[in-house]
Formats: sequence, C-alpha cells, structure tokens
Amino acid sequence: MPRIYTRTGDDGTTGLIGGKRVSKDAGSIEACGSLDELNALIGMVRSRIIPDKVDKVLLAVQENLFTIGAELATPEDAPEKKREIRDADVLALEKEIDSFEEVLPPLKRFILPGGEAAGAELHLVRAVTRRAERRCVSLSRLQKINPQILRYLNRLSDLFFVLARYINRQQSIPESHPGE
Repeated sequence: MPRIYTRTGDDGTTGLIGGKRVSKDAGSIEACGSLDELNALIGMVRSRIIPDKVDKVLLAVQENLFTIGAELATPEDAPEKKREIRDADVLALEKEIDSFEEVLPPLKRFILPGGEAAGAELHLVRAVTRRAERRCVSLSRLQKINPQILRYLNRLSDLFFVLARYINRQQSIPESHPGE
C-alpha cells in the first residue's frame, strides 16, 4: 500500500483531476476545501443517534458533495467529465425539504441556532454550507462552473435549517427566538 504522503504538495500546489497542478489557495481548491469541511461536519451529525430518514438524506447529500467536489476539481478542458449535479438533484432536495417541513409549525420569526446536539450541529452545517456556496459563487466569477452547483448549495442550506428544526422538534426542544 502506498504511503498517504506524496510530498508533491510541499511547494504549495495540489493536483486537479487529470494531473494539472494549481496553488492550494486557488479558487477551485478553496471551494473544494469548504465542501470537504462541510462533508466532515455532516459525518459528525451522522455519528449521532438520529432518525433513519434523516441519516439517509444526509448520506445522499454527502455523496452529492463528492460529486460537486469532483466537478470543481476537474479542469474545464479535461477530456472526460464524471457525473454532474443535475436539476433532478436540486428537485430532490426540494422534495426532502417539503417532506420535513410538513410536520413543522410554520415559522413566524427568526430562531436562534441551538437545541439538541445534532440539531445544533445541523445549524453549524447550514452556516458552513453558506460559506461553501460563497466560495463557489466566487469561483463562478473566475471560471465556468455548472450552474446547478449553486442552486444545489442554496437549497442545501435550507435543507439543513429544516433538518435542525425537525431534529429539535423530535427531541421536544423548543425553538429559541432573539430577544426572549
């Protein structure tokens, strides 16, 4: 088995899919790094005891985040592109959001992040999703990226907000509001 370290990044560069080397602070690497952090945080939430239907959704999201990362790490001129995030993936997120929202009371004002551990972590996941989205928006100004990535990430933060509320409600944790 080869060693985990290669020493090829010691000069501050990293490899894209296809072999091209870029600076570790390149826009595509910043975006991929935010997605990697997001994926790790989702893994933390999944390590908690959570409802199976939430875990199933989070696993599907983790797989899609790998797809997005691969898209962003593949140069536009690469001879072969892998699977891409599609409109159907965005619609699937919307369907999940609607499904979880059906059992939640309507929002009438802002809520403070917190609650049960997994619920509070999902609020953090939502915030990191927004950062990953901002990194991808910045990248989209520098190079062409699949527009479905931006749509997916925008919906994804909404999903995490709804999942945080859902988890907290399942644990009978009341929502806190600013000023209370």
